[in-house]
This record gives sequence, C-alpha cells and structure tokens, in this order.
Amino acid sequence: MNRQQEKPPEFDRFAESYPELIRDPIRDRFASGGRFFFERKIEIIQAYFRKTGAQTQQLDWLDVGCGQGDLLRLARSNFKSAAGCDPSGEMLKSCGDLNVRRQASVDALPYDDASFDFLTAVCVYHHVPLDRRAELTAESRRVLRPGGILCIIEHNPLNPITRRIVSRSPVDADAKLLTPNETGGLLSNAGCKVLETRFFLLFPERLHRLTRPLEDTLRALPFGGQYAVFAV
Repeated sequence: MNRQQEKPPEFDRFAESYPELIRDPIRDRFASGGRFFFERKIEIIQAYFRKTGAQTQQLDWLDVGCGQGDLLRLARSNFKSAAGCDPSGEMLKSCGDLNVRRQASVDALPYDDASFDFLTAVCVYHHVPLDRRAELTAESRRVLRPGGILCIIEHNPLNPITRRIVSRSPVDADAKLLTPNETGGLLSNAGCKVLETRFFLLFPERLHRLTRPLEDTLRALPFGGQYAVFAV
C-alpha cells in the first residue's frame, strides 16, 4: 500500500484542457454542461440515504479519484465533512478551496483506518488497471468505519451510446469498463455487502424534470448511461 507511483499519472497531462477533452457531440446534446451529470449523481446519493433514514449531515465523506473537485464542490455542504484524493497532482491544483490529498499510487489512499462514514469512487475504476482494482477496493474498505457505505459509480457498458462516447474520448483511451456484476464482485470479494444497484441518465437534461419519476421506476433496468452500486 506504500507502493510509489510507477510513472506520472496519466491525468497530469489532461488537467489543463480536461473540460474540452471530455466534450462529445452526443454528450453535449444530452446536457448543456458537465454540472448536470454531477447533480444527477448527488440526487442518486441523496435518494439512497433518504431511503435508509441516514442523515448525511452526520457523515464524513471521502471522494476517491476526485479529479478537479467538481462533485466535492457541489455536494460538500450536504455532509459533516468532505475530503478528496487523487493520484494526479495537476488535477488537484484546481482544488485549492477543498480538503484534498494526493495519492502516492492509484491503489493507496492517504488516510488512516476507519476515517470515513461514506466513500465514493465516481468513474474511477475503469481507469484502474485490472490487477489493482481489488487492492483499491480493499483500501476503500480500510478507510471506512464499521457500517460505512461505499458507492461506486461507473459508465454502463451495456448502453451502446455510453460505449460510443467512451471509445472516442481521449481521456478514456485506457478505459476498461466494468459491468455492474463485475463491480459487485469486487465489492463482495473485499468483504462488502452490496445493498443496491441502480441505473440512471436515461433521459437528457431538458426532459429530466418530466421524466425523473419514470427514470426512478426504471432504475433496476440496465438502460441508463451510468450506474451506482452501494455497499456496506
């Protein structure tokens, strides 16, 4: 777990132009900007905790692979504390207003055991080499307190539009997408219990207010552009 980064993180070279690099004609038609995608993730997280009766204002949250801090910045007020970490020092330069730390390697988290109640890894695992995903999952469990919740959000490879967008994105040149079953398997093998898997991003931003109830109804069907797996 103290393994040093073998080479400069790939995202160091993407940091300066990252917003432009992730642009795609299909993605741009789906939403007017990146904010919508982060807001939907926050809605999914809040809906999960409302269902369980937990008060997020009492939870310490860690966002693993936080990048430039977009999700942290939007959601931190919902939690008791919010922290982030990322292997890319260049990406973290945009996080001067946030509580963040640099990871020495992709599968080592710079925090003590049992430091957090809630951990997210949002579109992180598809960048992690296959032989290091189990270690990252074990590390995520290590920094969670007993009963803590781990949420992995990933692109849905069962969605052909998602696959097309990923296939032509420069920042996803190394991507190896995970199916929900593969994500659940990683969590189970790390000693976690999967509690819920839900799909989202079925409908574009302009239709979201009208179609949100329908998307919630279809959350168990593998149609959405992304999915979230919650485990304890």
